[in-house]
Amino acid sequence: MTLQEASNFFKSLKTETSKKSEIKVYDKFLHILTQLKYRTLSEYEVRSIETELESLNLESNLEHRKKHFKKALTKFESYLKDTLNLTSNGYYTERSIGYGVLFGVVAGVLFGERFEKSMGLSLGISIGMFIGAFIGRRLDAQAKAAGNIL
Repeated sequence: MTLQEASNFFKSLKTETSKKSEIKVYDKFLHILTQLKYRTLSEYEVRSIETELESLNLESNLEHRKKHFKKALTKFESYLKDTLNLTSNGYYTERSIGYGVLFGVVAGVLFGERFEKSMGLSLGISIGMFIGAFIGRRLDAQAKAAGNIL
């Protein structure tokens, strides 16, 4: 499936449905495919992307289309990240905030032993989220400067 065929396929799916959650998934696919068209990719990279689109079985009729396309989207995004080092906007920020909250809970439990437990947890989570957002924004800015953002 070529990039243009995939783009036309998702445009047609978008017009067929009225569910907002499905439309969001289709819009994400359309955004990625549009950005890939404007990139200067080698012929090998384009063929590799088209092969990956074929392997996703996008045209199979399933009862749970949203679930199928959401899995296909995450698989396609991870493929682009692994092979071409391309990420979506805010990729590192999302990941870093998640890790910040995770480590913030641990730090909150440790600090909660000294102070009130709920105070330590809330302080740890908020500080972890702040640090994660800061690191993620910095990594997103570096990826944007390198031209690796879709």
